[in-house]
Amino acid sequence: MTPAQAQLVEQLRARFGTSVALTDQSDIEPWLTDWRGRWHGASPALLQPDSVEAVAAIVTLAGDAKVALTPQGGNSSMVGGATPPADGSSLILSLRRLSSIRSVAPGHAIAEAGVILETLHAAAAETGQRFPLTLGAKGSATIGGLVSTNAGGTQVLRFGPMRALVEGLEAVLPDGTIHRGLTGLKKDNRGPSLDQLLIGAEGMLGIVTAARLKLVPAIVSRSVAWLGLASPGAALAVLCALEARTDRVEGFEILPDESLRAVLGHIPGTRSPLEERYPWYVLVEATSDNAEPVDLAGLLAPLVERGIIADAAIAASEAQANAMWRIRDSLSEAERAAFGPATQHDISVAVEAMPDFLDHAAAEVEAAFPGTHASGFGHLGDGNIHFHVRAGGRGGPDWVAQEGEAVSRLVHDLVKAAGGSISAEHGIGQMKRDELARLDPVRVAQLKAIKAALDPAGIMNPGKLV
Repeated sequence: MTPAQAQLVEQLRARFGTSVALTDQSDIEPWLTDWRGRWHGASPALLQPDSVEAVAAIVTLAGDAKVALTPQGGNSSMVGGATPPADGSSLILSLRRLSSIRSVAPGHAIAEAGVILETLHAAAAETGQRFPLTLGAKGSATIGGLVSTNAGGTQVLRFGPMRALVEGLEAVLPDGTIHRGLTGLKKDNRGPSLDQLLIGAEGMLGIVTAARLKLVPAIVSRSVAWLGLASPGAALAVLCALEARTDRVEGFEILPDESLRAVLGHIPGTRSPLEERYPWYVLVEATSDNAEPVDLAGLLAPLVERGIIADAAIAASEAQANAMWRIRDSLSEAERAAFGPATQHDISVAVEAMPDFLDHAAAEVEAAFPGTHASGFGHLGDGNIHFHVRAGGRGGPDWVAQEGEAVSRLVHDLVKAAGGSISAEHGIGQMKRDELARLDPVRVAQLKAIKAALDPAGIMNPGKLV
């Protein structure tokens, strides 16, 4: 621990008590490794304030002492965004003790940064409402982290990512001042939105301490279908047809047959919803907030008659609907078991461009790296696909370490050529920082200028995003 860090710890303990700063490495160790186990950091202290005023005091003192801070919520980042540097130069600032849901009202809730997503879901449900964002890490991901990474999930098609669900923020800025923006003004023309600047900034411009979040009526009924299709182009045609006739479609997930086979072969108790095999499948869900369900069968019937959909199965019960979603939710686990090492890419392109990308990007990668196999699955409805390149016959367990960087560079080049993004929902963190600089130097220069203006001391989450 440097003298500046030690002095900061002592100042905080004197003001807020010993529990505000932990220095025993057994307490700190669990928070030094990222969600995937790919990045390992070091930190001499874990700071854990329990109020926005305490966060402001920490940031003020850290700024005066030029001590860097790494904000952390549920530590569920997929790109090393909440892992401190390996040299111990940054203190971890945990927001987990800011865990109160301050209010739940018709249409919105105010939740502190450390509130776990699943906890917010439960609180909203008690009032007949829901927070329309969910993801696999809902049991550990926190509101502050979700805001700071502009998280997405399976309901983005209808409701948008966190950026669309945040109605206001409370945050501590790099100089220690508190931005209080939880009033939820519908109209406010006092210049650019500071709230929107903080969303997706990964903690490099300020520390989110609470958010006012949009709630919608709870689901009363849902309709779920599994479709067999000839191509991603057919899937896009189905999506466009549905969106022209209803605004109730929340999920539209695409996967190739090989991914379904992986699930059926490695996830016990799963079965294909269709008797025949097809090159591609789509899982579609439409919801209603009243007792009248969406007539998904009626909406899909003309597309079956026209041959756009080769076959379809409509879930006749919640159990059948859940079984269909279990296939989708098991894809990553099943592919790891079935296909071995792979480079994984969380990418997006315009929805209308995704079928062409799926058709051609895999072929280009496989031609450049003979023996590999590439395919994608995921949220076709919002243009976000998880594009995986597997070793195939090209390499063994060390293949990703040997060629993963080169493979990812090619994938990212193809994404850029398609006008897309190399990070659709997981953020940049430290994993994609250099790639972002390579592919989009103008954007990075702008981000650096903003950071230099707001955080001239460079204390906020060093080494992430830029």
